[in-house]
Amino acid sequence: MTSSLISTLTKTSLGRWTTRAIAAFFLGGQTLIHLFSGKIHRRNTVEQMLAVGPSSFGINVLTAAFVGMVFTIQVAREFLNFGAESAVGGVLAVALARELSPVLTAVVIAGRIGAAFAAEIGTMEVSEQIDALYILRTDPIDYLVVPRVLACCIMVPLLTLFSLVIGLAGGLLVATSQYDISQTVFLSSTQNFLGVWDLINAMIKGSIFGGLIAIIGCSWGLTTTGGAKGVGESTTTAVVTSLMAIFISNFFLSWIMFQGLGNAAKGL
Repeated sequence: MTSSLISTLTKTSLGRWTTRAIAAFFLGGQTLIHLFSGKIHRRNTVEQMLAVGPSSFGINVLTAAFVGMVFTIQVAREFLNFGAESAVGGVLAVALARELSPVLTAVVIAGRIGAAFAAEIGTMEVSEQIDALYILRTDPIDYLVVPRVLACCIMVPLLTLFSLVIGLAGGLLVATSQYDISQTVFLSSTQNFLGVWDLINAMIKGSIFGGLIAIIGCSWGLTTTGGAKGVGESTTTAVVTSLMAIFISNFFLSWIMFQGLGNAAKGL
């Protein structure tokens, strides 16, 4: 009866997704064990870091710049009505550090890198290259998964910081050119509102999001079946699942990190 129930579940789309989500959970555990045992393929890790970091820098910077400018337009026009233009820079900095930069960077990486992980490993799975690794006595987790997880956990926090800086630069450009807010006032407000822990928390979020993206992308790739069609389905589902994981985990991380009154509110 249990086997028939499992068979029925796996035949539905929700059942297949649940099965693969469970597989991703166990893959994450296996990856941690391999990391703690020091099984790291250095060359693959460096290659993946280059793929995640420098290759994604341009689109991440472009996204951050326009997000910072748009956010400043929306905030500045309202704050000017209340005579609170001195808080524009600080509000933008807090919003970017706590939410916008980590989440948007993760979304960009999920769409670009998570999809690439799922497609690449999925193609290897359906073309039996994964089986060839086993024949060569090479563990796919050591060779494929661990380098990608490490690359995302290291590079996504760095991209998050770059996103924060570029977003602030875009906001400063709009604030000074469109709303005549002094550069000194903007930067002073940023310094007053933004704390060191905001930057640390942003990097922690980025690292966790990066790990989730890598694990989900690799797991969906390793569980791919059905040839080229299966690779396409795995890629799409991996990106959607990564986005869901980012948004859900972001809620719990924000709830843990930012309870109570912030530093800016305490100083009022």
